[in-house]
Amino acid sequence: MLLVIYLVAITAEAMSGALAAGRRNMDVFGVSVIAFVTALGGGTLRDVVLGHYPVHWTQHPEYVYIVVSAGLITTLIARYLHHIKRLFLLLDAMGLIAFSLIGCNVALEHNYPIVVVIIAGMMTGISGGVIRDVLCNQVPVVFRKELYASVSLAVCVLFLSLRALDVAFELNALVCFAFGLVLRLLAIRFQWHLPIFSYHQRWD
Repeated sequence: MLLVIYLVAITAEAMSGALAAGRRNMDVFGVSVIAFVTALGGGTLRDVVLGHYPVHWTQHPEYVYIVVSAGLITTLIARYLHHIKRLFLLLDAMGLIAFSLIGCNVALEHNYPIVVVIIAGMMTGISGGVIRDVLCNQVPVVFRKELYASVSLAVCVLFLSLRALDVAFELNALVCFAFGLVLRLLAIRFQWHLPIFSYHQRWD
């Protein structure tokens, strides 16, 4: 199940990266790079930090073909995508949750402490979008809009809690996926966000 969701997620994230590149008037090479780092950057960063080699996508070159193709196809159909914005939000939420669970699972396989497992899950879930926004010269979305990174954190904690209760992996992943998806969609619908820190005092 996670593999199918993962493939959908990297495709959706690659398309979101391509759209971000388009808003910055990048050429097709720039589009390809942004699509790639958005879709696969989180997992790459996780693998490097955890010392998990070889990096996952290097053993599955088909993932590179998928994300670059998705990015380039997006340049051809971008004018029609505003009609399916809700679908993209859904796919993005699915990607966030799938990446978070996969990141946790990778760290668990290497027997890292719980706090590292949670960070690995969040890193996988949100880092691609952070890299995308930084390269596009924007404040990362995860730091300024509806609950996003917090959803990843909640999913990781729930996944580990159910695992501690010996819940089967398939059921655990299904429950976490449903919980995370509902939480993210509710956050979008009702614009839930963390308290915002705004500081404007001048230093004279």
